[in-house]
Amino acid sequence: MRSEREGRVPNDEAWRRVKPFREADAARVRYLLHDEARRLVNATDPGLRQMVPAALLTGCRYGELAALRVYDFDGEAGTITIRTAKGGKARHVVLTDDGIVLFRRLAMGKPSDALMLQRPDGKRWGKAHAQRPLAHACRAAHISPAASFHVLRHTYASHLVTADASLQVVAANLGHADTRMTEKHYAHLAPNYVAQVIRATMPKLGLIEPTNIAALEPARAR
Repeated sequence: MRSEREGRVPNDEAWRRVKPFREADAARVRYLLHDEARRLVNATDPGLRQMVPAALLTGCRYGELAALRVYDFDGEAGTITIRTAKGGKARHVVLTDDGIVLFRRLAMGKPSDALMLQRPDGKRWGKAHAQRPLAHACRAAHISPAASFHVLRHTYASHLVTADASLQVVAANLGHADTRMTEKHYAHLAPNYVAQVIRATMPKLGLIEPTNIAALEPARAR
């Protein structure tokens, strides 16, 4: 400890007795349900309408999408190339069928060096340009609290993992260096082999009486 090294306290014995908070490092990831994602796209102003589905269908960061050029889209391979990734390493993002259709439409009639996703005035999206219109779209779509573009990235990854995509595949498409970050955020959403075996093999003990009363689903944690 710094205080011990600088002689302010005799030793760090007291700190060693402090227990960390339980699951303090567990990540809480917020993501949109399918219906929420559709409502958000439908409520988005036309100026931002292309950027939101691009984020939901690729999991790319806002800055990565803003930097995309038409030549970064490979319709034959069904990929987009991210040349300005956060870690400085380029990657190829594999597109879904819907993603391929979207980017073909976005690229149609544009020069190869043109921005794939442009502001209404034809200029590049800046860091703060999308915050207000996205917040407005969230209000119109009754999504509260408002979703950020990072929530859209989480939405993409969460639905992939829920649909049984491997964490390695998701990590590669998101641009994570390895699966550690992906596991931290999304492993709890993956179909769980242990849970499947327990629920399939544990005998019924007759402890729960049948009833005709339908239980209400609890509110989803945000």
